Amino acid sequence: MTKVDVLLGLQWGDEGKGKVVDVLTPAYDIVARFQGGPNAGHTLEFDGKKYVLRSIPSGIFQKGQINIIGNGVVLDPILFKEEAEALEASGIPLKNILKLSKKVHLILPTHRLLDAANEKAKGSNKIGTTGKGIGPTYTDKISRNGLRLGDVFHDFDTKYAAARDRHVAILKTMGENPSFDELEAKWLQGIEYMKGFDIIDSEYEINAALKNDKKVLCEGAQGTLLDVDFGSYPFVTSSNTICSGACSGLGVAPNRIGEVFGIFKAYCTRVGSGPFPTELFDETGKTIRDLGHEYGAVTGRERRCGWIDLVALKYAIMINGVTQLIMMKSDVLDGFDEIKACVGYEIDGVPTDRFPFDVNTDDIKPVYKTLPGWKTDMTKISSEDQLPAQFKNYIDFLEKELETPITILSVGPDREQTIVRSSFKKA
Repeated sequence: MTKVDVLLGLQWGDEGKGKVVDVLTPAYDIVARFQGGPNAGHTLEFDGKKYVLRSIPSGIFQKGQINIIGNGVVLDPILFKEEAEALEASGIPLKNILKLSKKVHLILPTHRLLDAANEKAKGSNKIGTTGKGIGPTYTDKISRNGLRLGDVFHDFDTKYAAARDRHVAILKTMGENPSFDELEAKWLQGIEYMKGFDIIDSEYEINAALKNDKKVLCEGAQGTLLDVDFGSYPFVTSSNTICSGACSGLGVAPNRIGEVFGIFKAYCTRVGSGPFPTELFDETGKTIRDLGHEYGAVTGRERRCGWIDLVALKYAIMINGVTQLIMMKSDVLDGFDEIKACVGYEIDGVPTDRFPFDVNTDDIKPVYKTLPGWKTDMTKISSEDQLPAQFKNYIDFLEKELETPITILSVGPDREQTIVRSSFKKA
């Protein structure tokens, strides 16, 4: 019986997970998404084309591997239909390779309205939600009021009407006068479209695959520091973005976890509100944003940029049990004379190497180590032995600090701009 491998982000999301899933997929039989919703965009580039996936796993572009959307995901039928139809139009035989868990929770039109109303009510304390209805959907899931995809086979109209009317009543108490007839019509069309896919008991299918020695890659969304339990609460997402989320989001037992691939950028970014100890507000931050094209794949929002935070990375590696690290966007720092890395915090003047309970405090001062830059265009480099000496020194420094091997390097957005090091452990 084989084990699943898990791939997830170690920062505040946007680390480049989609590209790496696409690169790794040929070694697997199944790629399964285990949490999150259409607020998370995975960008892939190859053959001169660019694709942005919101809900569909990033393994769909390879050689016909099965892709599964697991029970931990929340799906908006409208956005799913739009995304899937665009992929089908580009020649992807989606209905042949994509399966949906019966236990996926559905984002209703009224969830979007609740999301907007809740954010409006927070005023200056808003979280920075994308407004896609993710939070209210997970709220309904936890409060046992959710609507699941499998409900389409069990008195669906009655269940949907009850959930919708409950939301309308809540919105009216918040002073809203909801109107969503057009949105609801599109949503119901999306439901009919989803019925054309193989809707499965995904936990049985994945475990049966493992029993038959099939190789499964679990794909996470967002990043560890957005985890609802271990992230920078309350500025987090509504699901468990960490490795344990693969267990609850797919029905995989903890002892079935094999390799854990942790993805991070050579610097840090964050979208929306929330703490960011190493954020740069100067020209350096702007330069990183411009060179890295740091804008949200789904929202288009400008990302906040800063130096790499090793305190947060060590924390994320510990929480997830990371076995291999993958560093993205190394090329963005090609032109810098010096590279900085945060190796500790001072909180109220007291040094610490721990990620604090309340990272929202204004009193966190990052402690930096400065390293020489490599001043080399790495976007054309295709093998480990071609890497510049100063970059190799930077890798050595990170591996020593993080006590985990960096086995894959990305030196550009295209799938071909990926260097697999000799230390990489194959599936």
